[in-house]
Amino acid sequence: MAPMSVLTRDEAQTRAKLLDVHRYQIELDLTRGDEIFESRTVIRFTTRADGDTFVELKPAELRSVTLDGNLLDPDTLHLDENRLPLKDLTAGEHELRIDTTMRYSRTGEGMHRFTDPTDGETYVYTQLFMDDVQRVFAAFDQPDLKAVFELTVTAPEGWTVLANGITERQDDGSWRAAATPLISTYLVAVAAGPWHSVRTEHRGLPFGIHCRRSLAPHLDTDADEILDITRACFDRYHEKFEEPYPFDSYDQAFVPEFNAGAMENPGLVTFRDEFVYRSAVTDTERQTRAMVIAHEMAHMWFGDLVTLRWWDDIWLNESFAEYMGYQTLTEATRFTDTWTDFGIVRKAWGYDADQRPSTHPVAPDPEAVPDTASAMLNFDGISYAKGASALRQLVAWLGEKDFLAGINTHFARHKFANATLADFIESLAAATERDVHAWADSWLRTTGVDTLTASVTAQPGVWTLTLDREGSRPHRVTVGVYDRDLNDSRALLLRERYETDIPQQPAPEPRTGPRPALVVPNDLDLTYAKIRLDDVSSETALRGISDVPDALTRAVLWNTLRDMVRDGDLAPAAYLETARTHLPEESDLAVVQGVLGFAAAQVADRYLPAHERPAALATLTSLCRDLIRRTEDGDHPGLRLIAVRHLIDVAAQPDTISAWFSEGTVPGGPELDPELRWRILGRLAVLGAIDDAVIDTELVQDPSATGQEGAARCRAALPDPAAKRAAWDAMFTTDDLSNYLFTATAQGFWQPEQTDLVRQYVDLYWNDAVAVAARRGPAIAEAAGRWAFPAYAITPETLQAGEQCLTESTPTPALRRKLTDQLDDLARALRVREA
Repeated sequence: MAPMSVLTRDEAQTRAKLLDVHRYQIELDLTRGDEIFESRTVIRFTTRADGDTFVELKPAELRSVTLDGNLLDPDTLHLDENRLPLKDLTAGEHELRIDTTMRYSRTGEGMHRFTDPTDGETYVYTQLFMDDVQRVFAAFDQPDLKAVFELTVTAPEGWTVLANGITERQDDGSWRAAATPLISTYLVAVAAGPWHSVRTEHRGLPFGIHCRRSLAPHLDTDADEILDITRACFDRYHEKFEEPYPFDSYDQAFVPEFNAGAMENPGLVTFRDEFVYRSAVTDTERQTRAMVIAHEMAHMWFGDLVTLRWWDDIWLNESFAEYMGYQTLTEATRFTDTWTDFGIVRKAWGYDADQRPSTHPVAPDPEAVPDTASAMLNFDGISYAKGASALRQLVAWLGEKDFLAGINTHFARHKFANATLADFIESLAAATERDVHAWADSWLRTTGVDTLTASVTAQPGVWTLTLDREGSRPHRVTVGVYDRDLNDSRALLLRERYETDIPQQPAPEPRTGPRPALVVPNDLDLTYAKIRLDDVSSETALRGISDVPDALTRAVLWNTLRDMVRDGDLAPAAYLETARTHLPEESDLAVVQGVLGFAAAQVADRYLPAHERPAALATLTSLCRDLIRRTEDGDHPGLRLIAVRHLIDVAAQPDTISAWFSEGTVPGGPELDPELRWRILGRLAVLGAIDDAVIDTELVQDPSATGQEGAARCRAALPDPAAKRAAWDAMFTTDDLSNYLFTATAQGFWQPEQTDLVRQYVDLYWNDAVAVAARRGPAIAEAAGRWAFPAYAITPETLQAGEQCLTESTPTPALRRKLTDQLDDLARALRVREA
């Protein structure tokens, strides 16, 4: 794929001053074969003065351009990469007509085309964020040039076309979508194919959920749950927000090979179709799906109704949707403990990102986001998890009433338009007497994680907590105070919770009572900071974390232990032993999943030296067996499923899981569904206990897209030089793999057990990754940097080679960012091993 020029902030500002874009009329013809589709665009716009500008497009063929009724000479139509210059425009109204053919994508960018291997049916959908509009239709592609969009689509017989507005099939067989309100170019959406749909109405609006036909039984099984969540969130947002839902319908399409979790297209949210569960899942996974539904719906206001002016304010979209998604789910649905999952999973993502050299403020200075390529790098744990954490702290400090008042002022002032951080702060300031400008400077314009260190002093009958801050942000935290139960020495009882501000001014007052057994700063996880406990509390946590009564508090404590391991303050083996002792008593699924995930993927696979890994796997296997035994009564199917999955992943010998595979069930349940069968085969492949024939036989039984990915993962994991060479060539030479098959192959390729076998590929990786990222674009660059990176080659030589790649090669921005993060994680692993 040839590179495209990125749009700079200066260019966007210049174009926005010149143009007022009114309306797009777009005609797409999806009946032209497997490789290309036709795209015709009419753009009506006004120039405020005489001048030059350009329109973006990336066609397979540019057929014709007509400006104000004049057909431009084909000999003069020379694209400057992805830009068509518009010279000598005069002040006034203009009409631009562009006729092109465009190429389908296999990487989840632009117009992605997918043929379902289960039944041969084909589906297409758009993903136009952040600058892929030009792969589908010509546009003045920047968020502050909002316009009305009218869309007509010609599709094969038997297809249904979905779009931002209600679609209707015309007499000529085409589909026409209702005109949108003013929206940004990147939010235009089309999804076409022989969809299976479940439709209903709510509060006078049509609602629909859609998926591939081969997934129809699975969508039907969960349709009531999905629609109930949708209705509950919709109603709760209308209680919070004074502005009503601004679009004419609400469709949710679960689409194949989607790169993100979901995309907030107005009226047509697209989700990765892994959220249509075809195998057993835990209740926490259902909660995650529900959170994504709530998150994307929040974007209808945060992002779609009011849109950022430039990409430096992406947090105005993502941080708010993240916060609102979790909070609204807690308030409006059966999922009332969502902040525990946020704390143990999402917040850890933010903490990790904020300690890397690539960190950035939640709201970076505009000069730090000079173009779309740099903006794309900020879709990370900071813009999502840290930003949401900052907003949660803001609500704790400001109060929810004033927070919502400020939000509603913001919507009223900027609806169907664009806004900046300054606009948002002004809206908040109008609702409160507190200094929100100072808060924004402290929380949104700074980088890094503060550390709050507790020390406790005690005298007879009184004790005092001092919290020292390493960092600069003000914090309001809830302190949890716990005592041992006199009737049960293993239990901890909450004595009190109280709030305190940091820095503590004046000095903290003594509190009455004996010294507590456990003092937990940030007990309700309302701020964003690393915590260091006092010595007595630290010992209590290590010895009795499962005795703490509240799951959210346990999540805070597990995060503290996690941070200590990463910082070299707690031995990885001590973390494993704490998990081995206390996780079998844990009841919260998010905590169990989060702790097991860190223990296996980081502690066992990366932080411990190779010779200690077998003992770590044995410890984790024993832990999982304890969880399986504890759940034999059938009352905790989610906990049992987590334990089964992780026992498969850490199996050092094939016997047990081979028997499960042969028998089609785990003794006492669960029966093996496709996900568990492929999971077992993946581990057996790593251990060298199966061959290609076994993989091929399973693929006959499950020829689905997920089965194809499972087979690719298994083949790449085989401890065979020929299998490794074939997998490597598939990723880095042939360019035939879709985004999902590339990821699956990469996931199978590197294994801690196979470091000697794949050693030669560590040296090959740097040049090959740079080359494939340049050829195939940001989505594959992301996958190459995230999944194909040699994560288990934890040596100073790997670190040196990676740093040399960054200094001497020219990775694309997306790959450079991933390599920077991966190398920092590798350096951290080396430091932990040396601690």
